[in-house]
Amino acid sequence: MAAKKAKAPAPPKTDTVGDTVSRVGWLVFAIGLAVVSFERGSQIGGYGAVTGLVGTLLVVGGRFYRDREARAQRLPCKPAPWTFPLGTALILLGAVGLLYPAFLLRADFRELVAAYPFGPLVAVSCGFSGIAFMIDGLDRAAPTEPVFALEVHGPFWKKLGLLNPKAFFYDTWMELDAEAAREREARGGKGYAWGPLTVFCTGAVFLALMEYYGHAPALRQVVDHFDPIGRIGEPETFFAVVRESPFRRLIEFVWWSGWRVLGFFLLPALVIKLILRQPIRDHGLETRGFTEHVWIYVLFFGIVAALVYTVSFEESFQTYYPFYSEASRSWYDFWAWEALYAAQFFSLEFFFRGFWLKAGKRGMGSHAIYAMVVPYCMIHFGKPVLETLAAIIAGVVLGTLALRTRSIWSGFLIHVSVAISMDIAALLQTRGLPTTWWPDL
Repeated sequence: MAAKKAKAPAPPKTDTVGDTVSRVGWLVFAIGLAVVSFERGSQIGGYGAVTGLVGTLLVVGGRFYRDREARAQRLPCKPAPWTFPLGTALILLGAVGLLYPAFLLRADFRELVAAYPFGPLVAVSCGFSGIAFMIDGLDRAAPTEPVFALEVHGPFWKKLGLLNPKAFFYDTWMELDAEAAREREARGGKGYAWGPLTVFCTGAVFLALMEYYGHAPALRQVVDHFDPIGRIGEPETFFAVVRESPFRRLIEFVWWSGWRVLGFFLLPALVIKLILRQPIRDHGLETRGFTEHVWIYVLFFGIVAALVYTVSFEESFQTYYPFYSEASRSWYDFWAWEALYAAQFFSLEFFFRGFWLKAGKRGMGSHAIYAMVVPYCMIHFGKPVLETLAAIIAGVVLGTLALRTRSIWSGFLIHVSVAISMDIAALLQTRGLPTTWWPDL
């Protein structure tokens, strides 16, 4: 009688508490998405949007917790393949939901309001969920970047030494210089390094294009050309609708933000892909290890939020923010503006702290940070003088943080959180926050 084959040992169970939380989050997100589909003509879509957002937070929170557990147990952890496409789709859906109504005539806009009373809440929830899923989908280390040699792991209280200016600035800069020297040595002097020339020169061209064509007067010239002043008939063309839109000022910011997404993100991404032939995500878009540095983001935001509260009593601050003067008219106006604001902040961080620093680090080491700070300060010309001067400090801090963490996400979250808090502080001191979802037009 043949001996029974010994059963192969079962593979070790790799599920963690984070996996369970993520699965619950996916279920809650799916329920919320299903409820949103009943939005038309009712208020139930608002509850679905909030449910979906809660599910998103559970999914991403569970993933980050799972990955920390997996790293501690030396288990492999990869982002779910559908997470990044889903995040992109949700961001686009939220953008359409916030921008499409601005291009409607009054009669069409009123029909939309009647059909989707909680439309802005649904759009904002989709956008926030999309950003969270996208960050989760990018949760991998950049293959072209080594782990930062001076990184500190463990509970945040063990990392408090990083707040020492010598550790955060001087030691980081010295290590970046040593790292750059090792990269140059490994390259072995193989020809001229064209990367910095390509990136800094194309970047200068992109900055010039945004300055000359990326502001409201350029849009007005386009509208006047395709819909000449003096028309007496009903608007029929797209540009005629733009001229008659009750959201004309918001549309001007769509133009402004769109140019910044083009010049700060899309065109640099093409340069990275087609000329430098490098993965775009390697230029600061990876999020591996984000949870290790989130405490720095929270701390920096707390410090800046206190400063924002202090300066919010200044009349110059109250008259300057928010840029969009109708932001207090409704939550739609407020969140449509903040979405445009956030899009340009993400693109700006990618340009200055990803595109330029990544290319300049090998040849310049830590000095790439100071080279980046000069144009970064200049794009603040025209703002209050204290903010312009503070941009120099912020540029050095965020540049150092980006090169240390290999990511722009902490800088982006700090930037956009501070920007929204500045707008909220200014509104609370003047006109107050919105009280309705849609404006009464």
